[in-house]
Amino acid sequence: MAEKKSYLVYPYNDAVVNDIVKGIDQDLEKSEKILMFGLSFGMFSSLLAPMAPPTVLLPLVALNFIITSSWAHINYHRMEIRFFESTKRLSFQQKAQLNPIAHVFESRTVDPLVDEFNPLKKLKRTWKSVMGGLIMNPLWIPIFYALGIQIGEEKNVYELNKAIIGVEGQLGLSASSSDNQS
Repeated sequence: MAEKKSYLVYPYNDAVVNDIVKGIDQDLEKSEKILMFGLSFGMFSSLLAPMAPPTVLLPLVALNFIITSSWAHINYHRMEIRFFESTKRLSFQQKAQLNPIAHVFESRTVDPLVDEFNPLKKLKRTWKSVMGGLIMNPLWIPIFYALGIQIGEEKNVYELNKAIIGVEGQLGLSASSSDNQS
């Protein structure tokens, strides 16, 4: 299946800004679910402790955080590409309505995954992970490092969600969607 490159629905209608906001909101919900799954698995992994030794369970928890944070990272990057592709043909007034979302994407640029997982490029995260591993257990160092990546992705999702809620409030989308659910 081909990936959509824009949030706009063809042919264009009068509510293109609404279409973009609804599309990016759906993609953001997907990122939230991905990150919540990773956090839930990490929290409930202690239930598996009686069945699996720490040398098996702890790498699985680290792998979980690596996979979910990478997946959310890729989804965030796709949202950014689709958003800016969608805004290319908009008028100045329409772009001004979407400016808070564009500002989040411009101010919270994401590093490539290669840089995120390179401990030499993220020395502060590496230092915190090593210190946490020395305090608890050296097997926790990869978990702390991957958890740091997960927390960074959650910050991106939080800031974008805040901007989307603000734009929805300006457009009156949140009130109309809650009226439809009643």
